[in-house]
Amino acid sequence: EFVTRKITDGVARIKTGKQKKLLLGNLDARRDWGFAGDYVEAMWAMLQQDAPQDYVVATGRTTSVGDFCRLAFDCAGLNWENYVETDPAFLRPAEVELLCGDPAKAKAELGWEPKVDLEKLVEMMVESDLARHQGVVAVK
Repeated sequence: EFVTRKITDGVARIKTGKQKKLLLGNLDARRDWGFAGDYVEAMWAMLQQDAPQDYVVATGRTTSVGDFCRLAFDCAGLNWENYVETDPAFLRPAEVELLCGDPAKAKAELGWEPKVDLEKLVEMMVESDLARHQGVVAVK
């Protein structure tokens, strides 16, 4: 399970009374998280090129697991520090502290850059999980 998914699902479960705490590992680990839809657009742009090349598809911005928690709990009107606990069982022995991509080549050659910022992505994820846990289904 991806930590982002674990966090937003945990927020929804806590908000709806289905869970009391969210147990996580290293809250200081920093990652470059982005919206899958933006990444699909980058892949499409790559496929339009005359010759294949390597591109880094990333936001170029890192956020700690703890800050992701804060953003997610804020979306639900909750203080993350009241619900998040670290558990050694979730610590990785060879944790990489920082993972960040440089999308400069994709921007320069493909004209691609992410459209959905992290705050909007977190909001989308929390709203989706809240709707699911509240039994609300969106009709389009």
